[in-house]
Amino acid sequence: MNKIPLIDNACKELLEYGVRSRREKGKDLVKRLLLRRKVPGEDVIFWPTGLLAAGLWHCREELAQEAAAAKNPGSTEISDAAARMGQIERSLAAYYGRWLKKDMPVMYVDDLLAGETLLGMYAEIKEGGAGQTAGLSEGQLKTALDKMASCAAAHPVDGAGSFLYRPANGETTVFVDGIGLACPFLYRYGEIFDRQEYRELALRQIVNFLSYGMDGATELPYHGYDMTDGCKYGIIGWGRAVGWLLRGMMGCMISGYGRERLEASCTALVDAALAYQRQDGCFSWQLEAQEGPADTSAAGMICCALVQGMSLGVLAGVKYENALTAGRHALERSVRSGLVYQCSGECEGFSRYPQRYGAYPWSLGPALEAL
Repeated sequence: MNKIPLIDNACKELLEYGVRSRREKGKDLVKRLLLRRKVPGEDVIFWPTGLLAAGLWHCREELAQEAAAAKNPGSTEISDAAARMGQIERSLAAYYGRWLKKDMPVMYVDDLLAGETLLGMYAEIKEGGAGQTAGLSEGQLKTALDKMASCAAAHPVDGAGSFLYRPANGETTVFVDGIGLACPFLYRYGEIFDRQEYRELALRQIVNFLSYGMDGATELPYHGYDMTDGCKYGIIGWGRAVGWLLRGMMGCMISGYGRERLEASCTALVDAALAYQRQDGCFSWQLEAQEGPADTSAAGMICCALVQGMSLGVLAGVKYENALTAGRHALERSVRSGLVYQCSGECEGFSRYPQRYGAYPWSLGPALEAL
């Protein structure tokens, strides 16, 4: 599939999605100064754009591989790939540069997702010996990565050591979203800088959720749980919950240590999810709701997990290949003008899943990796 329209839109949304207008900022100022209300600051690396950054970095790596494999050094193929890589790098430089100018605020556990791409940039500098990637120097990247890791290590946890999703609001709940948002960053940070405590922190989140947040009958996750009352919350098999959990697990199996701890559980979760793959190749917003709306965000994230799992050697066989092919076809049919439609709207909390469908960053970002 031609990804260029998808890349174009992802670069645009990376810098525009969620950015507050001057009018909105003015209203916030009035609330803060005159009405004495607490107004949250603008989070410029929130999770929707973090997904876009990850998808764009994946595309950049694919383009680099294509250029390296081209036989004719002066071919149009290489020049086109170089131009597209430059476009992605400029967008990422502007995205992270804006965050650096704000003194790198890490406002939520969600923000750790954006750290994955920073780790990719840092690893490229160290491996290739270049001075900078996407306009960011090795020193800038290291400072940013260390700050993210330190914020994660200090994040409030429950009695078992799991991240509380919104502790500032007094909540004591654990959301499965946090696993996909934080664990790949934490585990890879531990790998790159040889910090075992960060590998363990990442794995602890997953092992705890597998212990406290799963449904025994379907082997699918609830949306979350609360250890203070022992209850599991949300619905069973929300499509993006499955996607977030798989995303976190795959991100922690990049080395043998994580693979040994998670491979069996991850394969079981993939198999449980594939049992609900629709005849059209997509996945429903709630996997068991076969006659309900399809959701390309769920399909994109599950297909990403299939791609990663097969690349890592965790998943092998015709079953997974066929599932990925069918899922990709479903995603392709949902693409119009470089956007991925039939994506469910943003979740508002446990059991609050608006049945609004359109094109959002959380379908576009995963599609860049899955297609």
